[in-house]
Amino acid sequence: MGEAYRRLKDGRLPWFLFYAGLTVELLVVLVEKSSYTNPIEGQFFRVTFLLFAMKLLLTDYTKKEWAAILLLEAAAFVSYRVTGGNDLIRAVTFAAACKNIPLRQMLRYVFYVTLAGCVVIILLSVTGLYGDVSLTQVYGRSGGEEARYASRYAMNEAYQETRYTLGMGHPNTLACMFLMLVILGIYLWSASMKWYGYLAVMGLNAGVYALTGSKTCGLITAAFIAGACILTYCKRLRQWKLSYLCGLFVLLLCIGFSVDAAAYAQQVRDAQWNIYFLGHEPKSAHIALLTKLDDGITGRISSLTDTEQNDGTLPTWSLFSEPDHRVHYFDMGWVKLFYCYGIIPAALSIGFCLLFLWKLYRHRDGCGLLLFTVLAVYTVIEAHLVSPYLGRNYVLMIAAYYLFTAKTPSVVAAEKEEKG
Repeated sequence: MGEAYRRLKDGRLPWFLFYAGLTVELLVVLVEKSSYTNPIEGQFFRVTFLLFAMKLLLTDYTKKEWAAILLLEAAAFVSYRVTGGNDLIRAVTFAAACKNIPLRQMLRYVFYVTLAGCVVIILLSVTGLYGDVSLTQVYGRSGGEEARYASRYAMNEAYQETRYTLGMGHPNTLACMFLMLVILGIYLWSASMKWYGYLAVMGLNAGVYALTGSKTCGLITAAFIAGACILTYCKRLRQWKLSYLCGLFVLLLCIGFSVDAAAYAQQVRDAQWNIYFLGHEPKSAHIALLTKLDDGITGRISSLTDTEQNDGTLPTWSLFSEPDHRVHYFDMGWVKLFYCYGIIPAALSIGFCLLFLWKLYRHRDGCGLLLFTVLAVYTVIEAHLVSPYLGRNYVLMIAAYYLFTAKTPSVVAAEKEEKG
């Protein structure tokens, strides 16, 4: 039995198991982004969990790695027992299964499958075979406060707009998928890109913004493209400790703002009501600032008070969440992490992010730092990465590689010296 196990472990089976699971995860993501509703999505997730678990059992880990895996799986299991959601168990198993999988090989596969799937969705839409090309509704931006209140309360036809979805259900979804493909593509090929390549991608971003009107995705995409271009021509930035400290500062700022927003969401809603209907400005400078920021992010803070229990606000958070916390939808990703999964799982996730930042510094991966920082900011506003869909979480894939597979430059140098 021991010999048979070693043969399986040293053969191609672990590789095939991993990519079989990853393929299913990517297809589930593409179906979710299309206009089709997958009625057996949970069954697919069970299949991928089993595939990744078998890959994990056929992989060698150190004692420290096993300790970390078991600790995280234990916390994830408690979350599962409390909430009924197995997202965290699947995420931990997937991350551990990434060990010994070449990072760029994996990411190229993710990029090409996702790109091909998006192209198919768009073609089905524009040819009229499946999916709507556009969506007409109140988006609550172009008309200022009146449009936002019309969007939330009255759905006034005077503020309706037509924006393009190209088969993806919502304009923001189309813009989001473009953002994620741009981030992943540049991360993979930034070493060979020239300034005119970045300029061309920036032009595509302008085109997607014209179709979708998604300011958030447009700005985040533009920031990433500009940052990657700067890193390409200012390579010293990759080496500076200050760059990685700035990344840490941005992460802490994003989490701090999200917690603050969840704590004062009701006061922000009250202040907006007083401003709009009574003409009274808030007396607190803190609430006044949050109110202005909420206007800039299209009411995402005040939207936490749209339900009877103000689901998502700080008083509704708990250590391991609750079963009904998985049925309420809102956009703020960091808030969703605390609300839907619990304070303890969220704290462990943030610890995972901090360790990932340390690994990025040790490996001087400047583009990885940029990717992580930009997506940390994006997660303040959108919950794209805080979801059960592992196939769209590029941060988890890259972090898993650095935590389980990659060797630090000092170790690589020592091995070369020993061989030489």
